Amino acid sequence: MGPRTRELPVITVVIVVIALSVLINCGGGSAMPTNPSGATDPPAPTLSSMSITPANPEIQIGDGQQFTAVGSYSDGTSKAVSGVTWSSSSAATATIDGTGHVTSLAKGTTTIKAVLGSMNASTNLKVVAKITALTVTPADLGIPVGAQQQFTAVATLADHTTENLTDVTWTSINTSIATVDNKGLATAVAKGTTTIQATSGAVGGSTTLTVNPEVTDVLTYHNDVARTGQNLNERTLTPANVNVSTFGKLFTLVVDGKVDAQPLYASNVTISGQGVHNVLYVATENDSVYAFDADNGSLLWQVAVVRAGETASDDHNCGQVTPRIGVTSTPVIDRSTGPNGTIYLVAMTVDTSGAYMHRIHALDLATGAEEFGGPGDIQATYPGNGNGSINGTVVFDPKYYKERAALLLLNGVVYTSWTSHCDGVPSTAWIIAYDEHTLQKASTLNTEPNGQLGTFWNSGGGPAADADGNIYLLAGNGIFDQPDSTGFPANGDYGNAFIKLSTTNNNLRVADYFNTYNAVQESNDDLDLASGAPLILPDLVDSQGVVRHLALGAGKDVNVYLVDRDNMGKYNPNHDGIYQELIGALQGAGEYGMAAYFNSTIYIGAVGHPLEAFPIVNALLLPSPSSEGPNTFSYPGTTPSISADGSNNAIVWAAENGTAAVLHAYDASDLSRELYNSNQEVSGRDLFGVGNKFIVPTVANGKVYVGTTNGVGVFGLLPKKSGEKATPKAHAQ
Repeated sequence: MGPRTRELPVITVVIVVIALSVLINCGGGSAMPTNPSGATDPPAPTLSSMSITPANPEIQIGDGQQFTAVGSYSDGTSKAVSGVTWSSSSAATATIDGTGHVTSLAKGTTTIKAVLGSMNASTNLKVVAKITALTVTPADLGIPVGAQQQFTAVATLADHTTENLTDVTWTSINTSIATVDNKGLATAVAKGTTTIQATSGAVGGSTTLTVNPEVTDVLTYHNDVARTGQNLNERTLTPANVNVSTFGKLFTLVVDGKVDAQPLYASNVTISGQGVHNVLYVATENDSVYAFDADNGSLLWQVAVVRAGETASDDHNCGQVTPRIGVTSTPVIDRSTGPNGTIYLVAMTVDTSGAYMHRIHALDLATGAEEFGGPGDIQATYPGNGNGSINGTVVFDPKYYKERAALLLLNGVVYTSWTSHCDGVPSTAWIIAYDEHTLQKASTLNTEPNGQLGTFWNSGGGPAADADGNIYLLAGNGIFDQPDSTGFPANGDYGNAFIKLSTTNNNLRVADYFNTYNAVQESNDDLDLASGAPLILPDLVDSQGVVRHLALGAGKDVNVYLVDRDNMGKYNPNHDGIYQELIGALQGAGEYGMAAYFNSTIYIGAVGHPLEAFPIVNALLLPSPSSEGPNTFSYPGTTPSISADGSNNAIVWAAENGTAAVLHAYDASDLSRELYNSNQEVSGRDLFGVGNKFIVPTVANGKVYVGTTNGVGVFGLLPKKSGEKATPKAHAQ
């Protein structure tokens, strides 16, 4: 029997197993791994790139800005990075501390940089002057339904500079009328008025946007009471289609006398038994008024505004208006009075006994019938000892006057202003106003009550009015009194003056005026202002951020006068103390008409000179024109009209006097680019009659209407088929 093996007790095995387990858990061996799958711990994420937020901000001088360095890491995460070094490339513009906080010091741009080891990032910071005011341009605009208009927010800064802002909030207070996007582009939705607002922080500005029907009426001389001459709702005629191939004469309206008054246009007039028409109203020196279909030339009605035994007046041996004096001034239309709207006009007549009379007429737009108990005789007296006075009262004698200046309708009152026949005496300077609802006299003023002449000729232009109801006139050569202690003429005589009238409570009075330092000499030399007519400019912001209320006038002395309507300058015997004067700017023989305004530009055509464009910058006229037309205009120069679709597709229209009248069209952005003239077509297709003085083109609904010595030429886009011509209707040829 072999040796006997020793057996261990069971308790010993258990102890060995426990000991091994303890060694493994305590890291005493490597036989068993800690992670059964064999993976190791992932490495810490590393910084791969860095950027700065906010990116490219803009702040005002004195404001602070907190920047943050943001790191992008290898595991796809992003977070703020600490421990970076901050710097500003222009410490004069802005400084930055170790936490990334900027303090702005001056206007300019600086580069903000963050550095961490080999990693860096940068962004630009623009520091601007504090915004003190915000203006939305263009101001007080009208556009048709469906049209768009781009508005701009112009900031006035604390350093008195201005700049266009793009980072503003745009709103329309009535989105059912027009909407506006975040870039200031407004879209007209429906007829009505809304306010377009722009805000930047706590500063805001606004303007009024009026949405009109597709067709725009021309109801007064030069389109509006400011006499701007602009129709901003013309969507048919553009610089692309106004050319000799696609645009020309459609027909000519024939009437019984000279058309010295601007033709007026009213859309969608219901004529009994004849339906709805766009109507052109034409008045003649033979005392006739015509209503034509503006689109096809058919005659809708015609009336003679004379009584039995009367005719239009003779010319009083004066060649200014000849051979007859009937309706000379441009009428005015109010579509809200009477059953169908009313056209108001003044007619001169003479009867078989040689008695002369002026009457104010109110004719129904649809029928031509007299309204409101009219016509009314024009009669007036005024305290004074001037020409035509009797015992301290100046008397209006109709024989010695004619109504050449256009009528003005303002707040329910029709204003007439009067001139003489070739500076004949006795005559003084009358403004006589009538209630449009009753044709009763509302107010009378004579601005030459103790002198002579000083009358209102204005070459067919008329009194202009501002939004506050003030009226502006240019007076002719006459007596100008030395001012008294109040600064106003001692005897109330304002010969050769630029006059502002208050109409408060229908009481006409002179509120302010401007006379040139050499007013007396200019009157003696017949270099008066009244050969031109006043133009009211929209509110403009000057270089100091001040809103300016300005009016423009020019006359025979070839200067252009820009007056502040809040302080016109009165009289200084040594120099003209006015807002701005461009001496000799017109270069030709003076202004015998008036300027037009569009898009911060004045368009003016003096005698013997081309049509010129003078830009307005910071509420000042530049001293030299930015462009001029290729042709000159002989006497009396030209009074332009403007058509545009909002601020787009602008065309300047001008009529040329001569044996053959000529209609010109120019690109408003560059007058050297003539788009069309009616002499271009060599066959004579577009000839439309003998030229006439002081004619103003009327532009409406895709057509242009130009008066002549015996009719009106009507121009528009030619029929599409080659050689096809418009079919003439009655009284159209």
